[in-house]
Amino acid sequence: MARKKRKVPAMNATSSADIAFMLLIFFLITTSMDTDKGLARRLPPPVPKDQKSEDVDIKKRNLLAILINSNNQILCGDQFIDIKQLKDRVKEFIDNPYNDEHKPEKIEVDVPFFGKQMVTKNHIISLMNDRGTEYQAYIDVQNELAKAYNELRNDVSQKKFGKAFADLDDDQQKAVQMIYPQKISEAEPKNYGDKK
Repeated sequence: MARKKRKVPAMNATSSADIAFMLLIFFLITTSMDTDKGLARRLPPPVPKDQKSEDVDIKKRNLLAILINSNNQILCGDQFIDIKQLKDRVKEFIDNPYNDEHKPEKIEVDVPFFGKQMVTKNHIISLMNDRGTEYQAYIDVQNELAKAYNELRNDVSQKKFGKAFADLDDDQQKAVQMIYPQKISEAEPKNYGDKK
């Protein structure tokens, strides 16, 4: 009597591959992926090759220098200030509400929807940091500068249109930007402190 050989059931490998693929798809879909967000800055256009280098003469009153040293201390103008004070200092500089002779000069500009307005069109905020400055300190300063412009723009938008700057249409936003143009100049970091 011959013995019958028992068949060993074979494992179906295709179903394992399908399960692995489905798990991979599941985790890809359900995992939230962080997207990098950059700073909203418009780079200047490239300099034409035939252009001669000229120093731009900026009146001292139109320039607010902000320096961040290697200890993350902020020098705004000629005073060390706390990060919490920066936004209000920048807003006062940009707006120059009392036409102070030590703050940016006001120029009359014809602005759509607003008519003739006195604006600090030529103001510049110059931001420079040390190579040893922590990245978070740099970002904190950038955030405060953005808040200053946003608050000024929101205030004038609320007064004129009764809504926030972000809710305005493109033409209205351009008009508000003419009143408060964002002018931030970033210089190349230098080694001032002892951190490398």
